[in-house]
Amino acid sequence: MRTALVLGTGLIGTSAALALAQRGVTVHLADHDPGQARTAAALGAGTDEAPEGPVDLVLVAAPPAHVAPVLADAMRRGLGYGYLDVASVKGGPRRALEALGLGEELLARYLGTHPMSGREKSGPLAATGDLFEGRPWVLTPTRDTDTEVLNLALELVSHCRAVPVVMDADAHDRAVALVSHMPHLVSSMVAARLQHAEESAVRLSGQGIRDVTRIAASDPRMWIDILSANPGPVADLLTDVAADLDETVRALRALQSSDDSKRREGAEGIETMLRRGNAGQVRVPGKHGSAPRVYEVVAVLIDDQPGQLARIFADAGAAGVNIEDVRIEHATGQQAGHVQLMVEPSRAPVLTAALRERGWAIRQ
Repeated sequence: MRTALVLGTGLIGTSAALALAQRGVTVHLADHDPGQARTAAALGAGTDEAPEGPVDLVLVAAPPAHVAPVLADAMRRGLGYGYLDVASVKGGPRRALEALGLGEELLARYLGTHPMSGREKSGPLAATGDLFEGRPWVLTPTRDTDTEVLNLALELVSHCRAVPVVMDADAHDRAVALVSHMPHLVSSMVAARLQHAEESAVRLSGQGIRDVTRIAASDPRMWIDILSANPGPVADLLTDVAADLDETVRALRALQSSDDSKRREGAEGIETMLRRGNAGQVRVPGKHGSAPRVYEVVAVLIDDQPGQLARIFADAGAAGVNIEDVRIEHATGQQAGHVQLMVEPSRAPVLTAALRERGWAIRQ
């Protein structure tokens, strides 16, 4: 791939353009908002000047509802050889293109894709060339997909240092409803409980509520576009969640009963739900997409001052301990917090001893 045209310079389009430009591809940028394309160009994602002729790859990074019209226009104008999109749903755009009456030859040069990466922030200023590194990038070729177009898609994924995953388009839409779209709505529902809550209650927020509500900070307009393109599978999943909620409410009400047998029944219901949650959570892939592993947590008290994290990581490195993951839990009302360092269980005593020797306070 020598040349590419990115249509849509939001977070995903600009991040892909940055990755391509960093690998020597000549990238042209266009957007319905020319100012946004100019911003992406100023960041080093390419040029906002139109290409002089057809490019190797046209990448459409528009909201799901606009993908098919933008793709159809680009195809009819002959802007490139291969055409990809990065919308978060795949079955709808393909069917919409077919409904627009594009011929088989043009449809063969289209391949729907979806990089499984993003941020709560949107727009080109939130973009980064390593956004997709190590993340799955779904490709949904059909039997009629042009082999060269599939190769272009694989080259794009390689340039972005992502991991290609081949799926059927409709299977993809059911999968993202489960792992992305439904969780986002549930997160928003939990966060909505905080809107009118007492300030004294909200101030007690810890890492648990932060974890559950983090993705609720995303742009509602973007999510309306996403959910409008995949409402059926999401609604089916929320129906199941609603049934679980009903069972959980009944179990909690039973725990309030003065009848011992009802309380036992309620406790069993809650335990069943919690154990189902345990069983589902362990199936979430771990580091680098591998099977999840259990790490030991070494919690270190730190002041909210510049350089503290760098010191901890340097001291861990000096002790020969690899930090597998890290979380920060901020203390309420204090300029301090705990850094939770996840390490292999056998290395936890080594790290604890080394950090204590260097003056760090370890929380037991």
